Amino acid sequence: MELLATCHVHSDWSYDGSWTLEALRRKFQGRGSRVLMMTEHDRGFTVERWNQYREACSKASSGEILVLPGIEYSDAENRVHVLVWGPIPFLGENLPTGEMLDKVHAAGGVAVLAHPSRKDVWKAFDPAWKNRLIGIEVWNRKYDGWSPSQTAPVLLQQTGAVPFVGLDFHTHRQSFPLNMVLEIEGGVSEEKIIACLRARRCKPRAFRYSVEDVGKLTPVLRVAENGRRALASIVRKSFRRRTPLKKS
Repeated sequence: MELLATCHVHSDWSYDGSWTLEALRRKFQGRGSRVLMMTEHDRGFTVERWNQYREACSKASSGEILVLPGIEYSDAENRVHVLVWGPIPFLGENLPTGEMLDKVHAAGGVAVLAHPSRKDVWKAFDPAWKNRLIGIEVWNRKYDGWSPSQTAPVLLQQTGAVPFVGLDFHTHRQSFPLNMVLEIEGGVSEEKIIACLRARRCKPRAFRYSVEDVGKLTPVLRVAENGRRALASIVRKSFRRRTPLKKS
């Protein structure tokens, strides 16, 4: 059975998120997602808070969509970010990436390198991470915009990792037709999803097509993305000009 999953989503449990788990469930359930792969920032989490969060995800789930708890771990420099899922304990903040990946692997979790273009993470990639990562984000809506990453393909060739697509959802601006397709037998559960990911029975979709097919349109998408960024810049500058400075 193939089902759609929305990957890399932040709720108001993250310091920079604004949507509740229940609101996210309603939004993405309405878009056909069967699994909501959450990835809250590690900042501010503790073992106790992580256990509370897992319970909140369980309560937010419905018969139509499973809210899968996950953490986006970052190193002390806030440069390398890794998406982690699995019934494992909270590992802590600001961990060195290699150490964190070893702990995830030992605990039976799965890990995906997030947005390799951000802060040129692809240049800092350590080959020692290769066997601890199941995937690499080839398209992150927040940082790559309307076209795929230009740096992820190099890492995919070097590692043989599964290409992942993620929204990096914080606000409605990151809404975009990017999904992972999971191949799962029987009912949907955290255990089966983790097993599916570990076995790499998953593939990315953009606009409901394979990322490979959409990749043929990359030149067009990049033109659209450049136009989007230029327009956004004009709007921001116009807003700043119209907004009066507050008097101290």
